Amino acid sequence: MKIMSNNENISFWQRFLKSMTKANELGREEDVMTDHDYDGIRELDNVLPPWWLWGFYITIAISIFYYVAIHILGWYGQEDEYQAELKAHEAKVAKYKADHPELFKTENLVAYTDAANIEKGKELFATKTCTACHLADAGGSIGPNMTDEYWILGGGFQNIFNTITKGGRPGKGMVAWESTITQEERRQLASYILTLQGTKPANPKAPEGDLWEGVKKTVKAIEGTVEGAVEVINEGTDVVKEGAKEVVKEVKEVIHE
Repeated sequence: MKIMSNNENISFWQRFLKSMTKANELGREEDVMTDHDYDGIRELDNVLPPWWLWGFYITIAISIFYYVAIHILGWYGQEDEYQAELKAHEAKVAKYKADHPELFKTENLVAYTDAANIEKGKELFATKTCTACHLADAGGSIGPNMTDEYWILGGGFQNIFNTITKGGRPGKGMVAWESTITQEERRQLASYILTLQGTKPANPKAPEGDLWEGVKKTVKAIEGTVEGAVEVINEGTDVVKEGAKEVVKEVKEVIHE
């Protein structure tokens, strides 16, 4: 009868693990026992596992390659990586803006006139600390009076919206709110501020800035629109409907200027 050795009885995987660890079999401690004795504790003369040694050698090789590639040949740098990621991010932002122009283009925005949005603007005026500088009745304190026809950075919806978005004068004016509140909220807030024109605050601050020419232009435009409406009506009933539509369109443009 042929007696097979232990090595012949183990599988390929077990032989592989044995070769990678170089572990001594149990029962052979005396063969690898050293003379070192620490308070009765003796040491085995086991070799370092080959897998650990190869890992150590590989890290040394990588470190050498890294040093040469980065510090000598200049193949790679953190600054280059940052600039590449920045360009990729800017491209994503540009694409998002192109796909959603309504979120970023403001030149076509007009003031809200419905009660729900005006009420929301009023709520924002109180909760976003506008009252800290302009007071609850918008009469002005640190900030200017918002109920008169004088404006530091221009009146009208677009100028008010832009001031809320980009902030006031450098070093003096209020902070920019575009990163704090949404475009929709800024639109509601600007719309509410327009409704404050002509109201009577308790202690109004003296006018600051320039008289907003939009007030004069609005009056003249409305006068011209009314005159045009009268002429259209006088032309006869056949053109009244079309003329009325044009009148309404012009009035809306004037109101939201």
